[in-house]
Amino acid sequence: MNIVHVVGTGTIGEPLIGLLADHREAFGIDEVTFHKRTPLVTERSKVNDLVRRGAVLCVDDDKRSTFEELGHSPKYETREAIERATVVIDCTPVGLQNKADFYDKALNVRGFMAQGSEFGFGKMYARGINDEALVRGEDRFLHIVSCNTHNIAVLIKTLAMDPDGTNHLTNGEFLCIRRANDISQDSGFVASPTVEKHKDPKFGTHHARDAHGLFATLGYDLNLFSSAVKINSQYMHAIHFSLTLDREITLEEVRDRLASNARVAVTYKRSANQVFSFGRDHGYYGRILSQTVVALETLAIRGGNEVVGFCFTPQDGNPLLSTIAAMLWYLDPDSVDDRMDVLRPYLFREV
Repeated sequence: MNIVHVVGTGTIGEPLIGLLADHREAFGIDEVTFHKRTPLVTERSKVNDLVRRGAVLCVDDDKRSTFEELGHSPKYETREAIERATVVIDCTPVGLQNKADFYDKALNVRGFMAQGSEFGFGKMYARGINDEALVRGEDRFLHIVSCNTHNIAVLIKTLAMDPDGTNHLTNGEFLCIRRANDISQDSGFVASPTVEKHKDPKFGTHHARDAHGLFATLGYDLNLFSSAVKINSQYMHAIHFSLTLDREITLEEVRDRLASNARVAVTYKRSANQVFSFGRDHGYYGRILSQTVVALETLAIRGGNEVVGFCFTPQDGNPLLSTIAAMLWYLDPDSVDDRMDVLRPYLFREV
């Protein structure tokens, strides 16, 4: 029996639970369970809808009565839900703590995943970047890298690497222009553009560090550096990128390479609100599942071998795709591509 358990119902957890529940049959899942930590009347409707769609609510024992007072009917307790699962997907900011408290002890679970900022949880993974680095029976813990790291990685693999794996990148620099918070969140908004510290002397921010770690699973040692600024917008992240190669490249080749990657979307739109609006109207749960959306009219070649431009990050969308792919790999590595066909309508070639 294939049981997938999701921990957390936030900006990644909620659409992920819905995606799994809606496509249980296509994914070969028998049951979807999810853990919610805090009983809130303001989120009762969200929980009720996930349950209506077939997902099973699990809570901490000491919170069960409060959930029941809200009208919910939790079925499993926290530890029980984890230990009976085939795959566990942690969508909380405390994945590392949960690993120490629960996951390391749940020896019958086939695989665990954590999202975004949980550096050190396990082998880094992004769909289409390092699938060949996964080792069946060995990689029980995977770290699904952040949305901006997905974007950086797919730019590098598409524009700086050949199909045979030959790397032509000599230097990669990225400015991550981050939204303040998600449209579902009230906290964390900033009043004006706010720059982030370069905490890592080699990589700058965690985005380049994580992209380096992702490619390191394939044996690469890439020269990367990233900076970040948070702006007073809720729409979506954007990245300015500069990729310096050890060979010359033309704008025509850049466009051809982008067009050849099914996980890359291109656009003639140049504002985040227009790209975000497209995702709201045509994506799954408002999410574009492509790894990046490259603004074609911003592309330029500098000095014959440096590719510069802007792209938008389908935040939450690209980690969702990688999470589903990793989950399917744990369930049956030979059927991943076929079972992911149901998501192809949300992988856009043009936005």
